[in-house]
Amino acid sequence: MSDQRRHRILMVSDFFYPNFGGVESHIYCLSQCLLKLGHKVVAMTHAYGNRSGVRYMTGGLKVYYVPWKPFLMQNTLPTFYGTLPIVRTILIREKITLVHGHQAFSTLCHEALMHARTMGYKMLVRLYAFHILPALNRPSTNEIIIVVVSRLVYRKGADLLVEVIPEVCRMFANVRFIIGGDGPKRVRLEEMREKHGLQDRVEMLGAVPHAHVRSVLISGHIFLNSSLTEAFCIAILEAASCGLLTVSTRVGGVPEVLPDDMVVLAEPDPGDMVQAIKKAITILPTIDPQEMHNRMKKLYDWHDVARRTVIVYDYALRSSDQNLLGRLSRYLSCGSWAGKLFCLVMIIDFLLWYFLKLWQPDENIEVVPDFKLTCNQDQGPMHDINVEKP
Repeated sequence: MSDQRRHRILMVSDFFYPNFGGVESHIYCLSQCLLKLGHKVVAMTHAYGNRSGVRYMTGGLKVYYVPWKPFLMQNTLPTFYGTLPIVRTILIREKITLVHGHQAFSTLCHEALMHARTMGYKMLVRLYAFHILPALNRPSTNEIIIVVVSRLVYRKGADLLVEVIPEVCRMFANVRFIIGGDGPKRVRLEEMREKHGLQDRVEMLGAVPHAHVRSVLISGHIFLNSSLTEAFCIAILEAASCGLLTVSTRVGGVPEVLPDDMVVLAEPDPGDMVQAIKKAITILPTIDPQEMHNRMKKLYDWHDVARRTVIVYDYALRSSDQNLLGRLSRYLSCGSWAGKLFCLVMIIDFLLWYFLKLWQPDENIEVVPDFKLTCNQDQGPMHDINVEKP
């Protein structure tokens, strides 16, 4: 691929391997496909335990685990300007042309995007597919199993589950729940189970390794997503690919993810969700898991997602640049007080960046060479690899 068409992308998020989830899988799989298309991809996240510094993953994916520790729910402490020096260094060292931020709740993502914008880089916030095989045989319909696989946090609607599950169990004697995931709201779910005596009907699996998600999904008939906010929700794609009918809250981009006959949508309200589950149970006999899987294979594919993402990258790089004064006028329109605050934050960021340029000029930051891969392309994401200079 010619240098003119080759993108050099920095993926930024607080959420990445060895942590597991939809965001982590999205960044990794998208990066692998972009690498195969000939683009350079570098990831940036915070340190996870003793995993700090620079690591190389399958496909030559280079990851900067910057020495920041998570503060709350795998997010780093907001510093506004503390990440500026290291973000600037990575952008220059890797000759990055575009910054791609992931997860609206990631502190590191927002700070990196702010600094990149100050430095004149093009940026965008994430877009989203996968491949999971369906069960060869659907579980017995004598008992209807509803599966939940999610982080048990407020944003994922764990509090809604506390109200929905007892009511569904009261209405349907043959319904059982399997809940996979962990988080601060797990205690509330366990208290609900004890209060209503549902120990034999609500199974709590705790954190589920990503490699075992398929085995959890294929044990059920209905997948329940109770998110209060969601950009995409890759979990419902995985569930549909395993042949499960999805019941989901109507939030964010979720209504656009699956065809209408594969999902039953509800408002993020306990009563409406119970009615949606009731509707899903009535139409469950019409669902063919294998047919659903075959349809999903045609709807979503990581390589297609990567090609579409490159189109967005091309568009972003063609977009016009806007100087600081032009951006400040836009921030002022955000509100009488908020606009002034945003302007102050960006002015300080610009001044700090200018000071860093004087203190350590760009030409004094060593540019790292690109590397040639010398490993098996088929190994998993957690496999560190050897590389050599071209």
